[in-house]
Amino acid sequence: MAQQLTVVVTGSTGKQGGAVARGLLERGHQVRAITRDSSSSQAKSLAKAGAQLIAASLEDTAAFAKALDGATSLFAMTTPFEGTAAEIRQGVAAADAAKAAGVHLVFTSVGNANRQTGVPHFDSKYEVEMHIAKIGTRATILAPVAFMENLYFAKEQLAKGVYASALPPAKTHAQIAVADIGAVAIRVLEDADRFAGKRFDLAGDELTGNEAKAILSRLTGRPFNYFQVPLEVVRARMGEDAVKMYEWFDRVGFSVDRVALHREFSNVVFHDFESWARMQDWNTLLRSA
Repeated sequence: MAQQLTVVVTGSTGKQGGAVARGLLERGHQVRAITRDSSSSQAKSLAKAGAQLIAASLEDTAAFAKALDGATSLFAMTTPFEGTAAEIRQGVAAADAAKAAGVHLVFTSVGNANRQTGVPHFDSKYEVEMHIAKIGTRATILAPVAFMENLYFAKEQLAKGVYASALPPAKTHAQIAVADIGAVAIRVLEDADRFAGKRFDLAGDELTGNEAKAILSRLTGRPFNYFQVPLEVVRARMGEDAVKMYEWFDRVGFSVDRVALHREFSNVVFHDFESWARMQDWNTLLRSA
């Protein structure tokens, strides 16, 4: 195993941060899990697995600096759920804290955020990337595309035999399993000298909605009808930011050199959509409410 690390992990009770925290613990590293609610079931599960829970937020400067004291690394992620301005503040705070503490920062952005997408919550992450570069934080940027796990959000429709997407059925869309983001992050954290100063767009597969629907039908034994969700519905439920994202997906879409990526991380077994789908409990996920 690599030298033991002490890693501060933000978003530790979520998908990406949780995958990183658990993977690090399994490999014998020390994890300081940042959480706003140390009483949550996810936080308690992490503590049981060996993580040290630290109740704080990225914008709690004093608490965050204390969490980084004596650490080797910081895994930081942000979300736009409180608005893109808040996301930028959180990312900048993480970068500043990592710089001050002299630790290696692994920051998760989003695929192709450095290509002027015009998608607000892509641009906010790229603003954080630019700040990291400006202040000279020792950092690696990971930029995952759409999560395969996003399919969970449509489980009610799937249970009714409908595969719903805001994209046309023949549009190719890049995806990645959250576990693969965690695996890459751990590889980067364990070899900071090799990966510091680099940026990686992350994808495990690229396929159309029709192809994904066919895979699900084959694995579950159920037929699905494709329904393209109108952007007006997306706007009403998710806001203008999401509309701009889907418009960009349709007009341009993610572009990832998966051959080069998999060569760089040859020890990471990236899941394609079918291999990921085979691991899911569809009997439970597709059970009608």
